[in-house]
Amino acid sequence: MHADLRLHETVTVRTFTQLFSSTPRGARLARRLVAHRMDVWGFPYDGDAARRVSLVVAELAANAVRHGRVRGRSFRVRLLLDGGVVRVEVADARTDRLPVLREPDDEGGRGLVLVAALAERWGAEPRPGCAYKVVWAEVKVAVGDPRRGEA
Repeated sequence: MHADLRLHETVTVRTFTQLFSSTPRGARLARRLVAHRMDVWGFPYDGDAARRVSLVVAELAANAVRHGRVRGRSFRVRLLLDGGVVRVEVADARTDRLPVLREPDDEGGRGLVLVAALAERWGAEPRPGCAYKVVWAEVKVAVGDPRRGEA
């Protein structure tokens, strides 16, 4: 018995993972490298998808540097492009502090409000037995030809 290969669609999952120093410079570099990776994957720098993913990374990386920093430890950015969704994951070393979404009128703390507005879903997961936590967001991107902006 042979399986009919026409029934199976090809699924391509693209990933990008990089460690960055827990400094403002590391956060800036994370945003820039993610914008470059999105361009390599076919989402141009000035396109909506690359801008939204880059903004989400900028906010989560800034939070990792500001609130998740442990001296001598880096933070990690991971992107997974699967179909029409880019999952952004930022892991930092402060497992005791999970992010909290604040009201838009609060002083400071508006970064997660922006992430919530740009992403379909977001959340944070402590990793039991590990020395890090992951803050993640899922951003919808065009599933057609991203160079032409097709959805």
